[in-house]
Amino acid sequence: MKNASTGTKSARERRHARVRARISGTESRPRLAVFKSNKFISVQLIDDTKGTTLAAAHGREFKGSLGTQAVAVGAAVAKRAKEKGVTAVVFDRGGYLYGAQIKALADAAREGGLTF
Repeated sequence: MKNASTGTKSARERRHARVRARISGTESRPRLAVFKSNKFISVQLIDDTKGTTLAAAHGREFKGSLGTQAVAVGAAVAKRAKEKGVTAVVFDRGGYLYGAQIKALADAAREGGLTF
């Protein structure tokens, strides 16, 4: 049996804590925070100075696999961010490896007009 401190979830949480120690979102450049489960992927634009969510998108809104959800969620959050007047963000991959769904989401958000 694995020790709780060596599990996959706790390893991701440790990676995420290291990233969060260095980055923070502001009103002019909010944090694009990603969360991924086995079924869905979701993102939020967060202003850490006020502790508010400016925009969000979730994979439940779209049908398909995680890869297709990631592309749709990335495009949706970019559109919602532009409606709020946000064009630049700080990307917080949530401790996940930058590949597959995370990369697809980031590329779709960039194509939608977000810069990071």
